[in-house]
Amino acid sequence: MHPDIHGLYREIRSLLDDHSGEHPRYLVGETHIFEPDEWASLYGAALDEMHQPGNFGLLKIDWTAADIRGHVDTIDAATPEGAWPNYVLSNHDEHRTATRVGPAQARNAMLLLLTLRGTPTLYYGEELGMENVPISPEQERDPWGLRVPGLGLGRDPERTPMRWDASENAGFAEPGVEPWLPLGDDAATLNVAVERQRPGSMLSMTKRLLELRDAHPALASGDYAPVEGTDDAVFAFLRSYDDERFLIAINTTAEAASLSLPNVGVGEVVLGTMMARSG
Repeated sequence: MHPDIHGLYREIRSLLDDHSGEHPRYLVGETHIFEPDEWASLYGAALDEMHQPGNFGLLKIDWTAADIRGHVDTIDAATPEGAWPNYVLSNHDEHRTATRVGPAQARNAMLLLLTLRGTPTLYYGEELGMENVPISPEQERDPWGLRVPGLGLGRDPERTPMRWDASENAGFAEPGVEPWLPLGDDAATLNVAVERQRPGSMLSMTKRLLELRDAHPALASGDYAPVEGTDDAVFAFLRSYDDERFLIAINTTAEAASLSLPNVGVGEVVLGTMMARSG
C-alpha cells in the first residue's frame, strides 16, 4: 500500500464530512488487503479515513470451523476501538457462495454473515441461493475472460441476471429480449416469486434473519465472543447486549455434530437454517 494513501483517504473523508449535513455520507472501500493490521489502518489513526474498509477475508479461507473462527477472531481484535467491522461473503469477482461451499452450507454462510458483529455485505441473488451459471465461449462478456480465453478466469458465471419470477427472462428483461448473460437452467424454480411462497426457502430464511437482526440489539450491535469447547466441525459464538444473548452454532460439515455447552444455559431455538426447528 502506498504510504501517501492515508492522506488521500483523509482528504476524501474530509470532503464527505463537509457535505454530510442533513444526510451523512459513508465511505466504503473495495479494499483487497488481507493483512489484518494493514487493513485496520484504513480506518485511520483518528478514525478519520474510511468508515468501512471492505473485509474480503471470508472469500479466501477454507470453509472449516477453525478457519472461519480464526478469521472472525482476527478481524474482531484488529478493528480499532470506536470503529465497526464488516464482512463480505460474495461479490462480482468471486464464485457464488452456493458454488463454493454447496447449497446446504450456503444457508449456514448466510446465518454467519447476518449474525456476526459487523456490517454484512449481501451480493444480489445470494438470498435466493443462486449458483454460478455455466457460460459458453460465445456467451462470454467479461474482458478478463475474453483477453485470456480458455483459462476459466472470466467472472461472468457469478454475474448472471437476478431472477424475479418464472416468466421468460425471469422478470429481469422484457420477453423476447436476450439478456446480457444467460439466466441458468433453474431460473424457473429458483427466483424471488417462487421462494416468497416457500416458508423454508433460502429467501424466507434470509428475511427472517434480517428481521431478527433489526429487532434485537444483541444481533445488531452487541458484543461477539467465541464459544470454547465445541465440536471441531462447529463454529459457535455468542452475541450479547445487556441481558439479551444469542448463541449461533454453525456446522461446517455435512455430518451431524453436537455441542456441550454447560455454561451457556437453557434457551429456545429461534431459527434453524432448515426453518423447521424454529421455536
